[in-house]
Amino acid sequence: MEGMSREDFRVIDRCLMIRLPEEIDHHGAGMICENADKFLVREEVCNVVFDFEKTRFMDSSGIGIIMGRYRKIACFGGRVYAIHVDRQIRRIFQLSGLNKIVEVLES
Repeated sequence: MEGMSREDFRVIDRCLMIRLPEEIDHHGAGMICENADKFLVREEVCNVVFDFEKTRFMDSSGIGIIMGRYRKIACFGGRVYAIHVDRQIRRIFQLSGLNKIVEVLES
């Protein structure tokens, strides 16, 4: 899990907070999904918050990470949020349609 550690996954007030790495590509996507899903199963999580503060690059595997967690949490009425979204990531959200399922919170 290059650029990520266990501290990048925390549960605060039943929200799974995921601090994403500088680059999100297919190499790290599997590890992010695997760790996130462990928390979704083990903890009583209602929502997922993706923190893009360090992220400078995201390819389609990043879209897959978010879509997959959305599908899992939406079954239970949960929501997906994104924070610290820069212009480039916001554009990816718009082009991919993620902006329809992920609420971007302004910081």
